[in-house]
Amino acid sequence: MTVPVLATVPVAPDGDAARRLLLDELAKPEYAAAQPTLFDRVATAFLDWFTGLFDASRSGAPPLLLAIALALLVVALVVALLLFGVPRFNRRGRAAAGLFGDDDSRTADELRRAAAAALARGDFDAAVLDRFRALARGLDERTLVALFPGTTAVALARAAADPFPQERGPLRDAAVLFDGVRYAGRSATREDAEGVAGLDDRLAAARPLRDAPVPA
Repeated sequence: MTVPVLATVPVAPDGDAARRLLLDELAKPEYAAAQPTLFDRVATAFLDWFTGLFDASRSGAPPLLLAIALALLVVALVVALLLFGVPRFNRRGRAAAGLFGDDDSRTADELRRAAAAALARGDFDAAVLDRFRALARGLDERTLVALFPGTTAVALARAAADPFPQERGPLRDAAVLFDGVRYAGRSATREDAEGVAGLDDRLAAARPLRDAPVPA
C-alpha cells in the first residue's frame, strides 16, 4: 500500500523541522531558475543609480553634478561613434524596395547577367537599362552611393562622380542615355549597350577615392 507523501510531513513541525522543510522547498530547480541573474542585478543597480541622479530627494546631487554626468554620457557616445562608426544597415534589404521607380530587387550580378543576355539577343534597349541598373545597384552594394526611393539616374551619376571623378563625363552620358531609352523612347545601339557595360566594368574594378556613401 502506497503511503501518501503528505503523511511524511509533520502536522505541527518544530522550528528546526520547519526551517529544513523551507530550505528543501527553495532548493527545487523551479525556484533557482526564477532568481535574477548577475546581469539582471547589475543592470537594475545601474538603472537605479542613473535615475536617482535626477531625483534630488534621493541623490541630493546639485544641478552642476547632474550636468557633468550628462556631459560625460554624451562624450562617451560620441567617442563610441568615432571609434566604431555609425552602424550600417543591410543595403540589399533596403535597395530591394525599388530602383529608378521600378520594383526591381535583383542584385548587381543578376542585372549584369540579364544585360548580357539582352545584348546577345540584340535587345539593346534592355541591355542599356539593365546594365545601368546593375551599375547603380553595384555602387549601392559597395556602400559608395546610397540609393533611396525616388533616386533618378542623373542624381545617381552626380553622386557616383564623387568617389570616381575620372568617370564624371561617362556617368553623366550613361544617365542621359538611360533616361532617353526609359522615358523618351530613344532606341539604343550596340555601341550604347557596350559603352554602359564598359563603364560598369571600370567602376567595379576601380578603387574609389573615399568609402563614405554619398546620398543620391
